[in-house]
Amino acid sequence: MTTTTATTTPATWTIDPTHTDVAFAVRHMGLSTVRGRFERVAGTVETGADGVPTSVRIDIETASINTGTKDRDAHLRSADFFDAESHATITFVSTGVSARGGERFEVAGDLTMHGVTKPVVLDAEIGDPITDPWGLQRRAATASAKLNRKEWGLTWNQILEAGALLVAEEVKLSIDVQVTQQG
Repeated sequence: MTTTTATTTPATWTIDPTHTDVAFAVRHMGLSTVRGRFERVAGTVETGADGVPTSVRIDIETASINTGTKDRDAHLRSADFFDAESHATITFVSTGVSARGGERFEVAGDLTMHGVTKPVVLDAEIGDPITDPWGLQRRAATASAKLNRKEWGLTWNQILEAGALLVAEEVKLSIDVQVTQQG
């Protein structure tokens, strides 16, 4: 049985990759939404004595992209999009965390993707810590943002006969993360 416990000292938490999902959604041909995820992710979260995050780092293996379609995934790994061979990692490093009330926070940071670093603000909701059946302290959080892929040099596209873009510029990013306290 799990129980809720309060954090009373600063702590370092490590992302549990088997219980973390980094996903995206983008419009295709102006008709439907293509969804995908990155299957390999790592990182850490630091919290203060009050349990509030003070820093976040997320490292995503670019080549681990999976949309469920082998040919599309190969195209996304190519130089047309992520260029996974030259840019093996997508990284988010926080620059500040602001409370928005309750368990909601804004996590500002720098997102480096495709060799370009730009500021991003993630809307996050962070759960209370629990003790799992093996005695480990765990927390979970969700975060989301809307990104314009062109800002990171992901500009490949085609204009369709009706004038719509083959791949929309706006990408919805969602992160569901579970972390384990270290030490």
